[in-house]
Amino acid sequence: MANSRNKPSISPKTVFLGIGTFTVIIIALVFLFRTFVVVESGQVGVVANFGAVQDVLLPEGMHAVNPFISTVIQLDVRIQKMEAEASASSKDLQPVTSKVALNFFLSKEKANVIYRDLGLDYKRTIIEPVVQESIKSAAARYTAEELITKRPAVKEDVYQYIKKRLAQNNITVTDFSIIDFNFSPEFNSAIELKQIAEQKALTALNDLERIKTEGEQERVRAQAQSDAQKLLQLSLDDKLLKLRAIEKWDGKLPVISGEGGTFVDIADILKSNKK
Repeated sequence: MANSRNKPSISPKTVFLGIGTFTVIIIALVFLFRTFVVVESGQVGVVANFGAVQDVLLPEGMHAVNPFISTVIQLDVRIQKMEAEASASSKDLQPVTSKVALNFFLSKEKANVIYRDLGLDYKRTIIEPVVQESIKSAAARYTAEELITKRPAVKEDVYQYIKKRLAQNNITVTDFSIIDFNFSPEFNSAIELKQIAEQKALTALNDLERIKTEGEQERVRAQAQSDAQKLLQLSLDDKLLKLRAIEKWDGKLPVISGEGGTFVDIADILKSNKK
């Protein structure tokens, strides 16, 4: 009982001072942490004072700001990739849906303007609508079949349109591709039937050319055989005539009649030469 009476008690004033000191320390720490902002790699810090976007931009690294009036918003200025789908009608009024992909990046120097004009949801508010508009514009200049056969030209048209439009909002497009074009089942069936018909026609044409070629080759062979037979016949006829002449010769050389009624005996001349 005596020890209990001698134990000092904590006064309310001491408790209040302790709580106050702890609160001040917490506030000081919060203020300290909010005073320094770290802008991550590949980001740009946009400063807004009481909600108003400032001209100053914060590069990568640590920066001191006034936490009571300033807010730092970080925008990604690296190359980004996004995919989007668009629906349109071709020049011949065929419905077409497409899936496209593009690579882009935000202008580092205009990050504050982008945030002020477009906000952080710029993909939905500006890029997707521009893609939709570009696909509709391009599709209206081509028939459905041309969208397939002239795909590189369609891609280039859409790419240039998107590139020009987004550049107005300080967004640079570095690459663009059309992943797929889809048409109605009826149109797909018609295309398939046309391809089958074209393939059959090509096969028939190839067969006709083959038959013509084979016929010409056969004609050439027949002509060659005929010419060979004629040459052989002429050769045989010449030999045959010589054979018939030999068979009819009596072994006597001819006597030639000269001027003045003189006769020349070829046999006598030959005999004299031998002597």
